[in-house]
Amino acid sequence: MTKPIEGETSTFERTFTVEDVQQFAELSGDDQPRHTEPDEDGRVMVQGLLTATLPTKLGGDNEVLASTMEFNFHQPVYTGEPITCRSTFDTVVERDDRYEFVSDVVCENTDGETVLTSTTEGIIWKDD
Repeated sequence: MTKPIEGETSTFERTFTVEDVQQFAELSGDDQPRHTEPDEDGRVMVQGLLTATLPTKLGGDNEVLASTMEFNFHQPVYTGEPITCRSTFDTVVERDDRYEFVSDVVCENTDGETVLTSTTEGIIWKDD
C-alpha cells in the first residue's frame, strides 16, 4: 500500500441482489420476512450489516486493519438499488511501521439520499 493521504477518497458502487440478501440471511441468521419476502416490486430490504460491507470493501482495497468502525443507518436499502460509497481519509499519522488513520464513509442511493455513514479508525502497515 502506498502512503494514504489526508483528503484522499476511494469510491465503490454496488447493487445488491435478492440472492445476495438470501445468502447473507443464511449466513447471519437475519432472515426476517422483510429480507426474504419480496415486495410488490420484487425487491427485498438489504440487511444493515450487508450494506455495511460496502465500507469494508473499500477498507480491503486499502489493506486497512480497522480497530473501530461505527455505522449509522439512515434509511433502508433495497435490492436492485445502486449504492455508491465514498471513503475519505480525514487524518493520517505516520509511524515507523504503519499509518494510523481515521476515515469517513458516506453511502448514497441514486437519488443522492444518504443511506449509511461510517467512521473507521485503524492502521495500514507500511510495505516492507
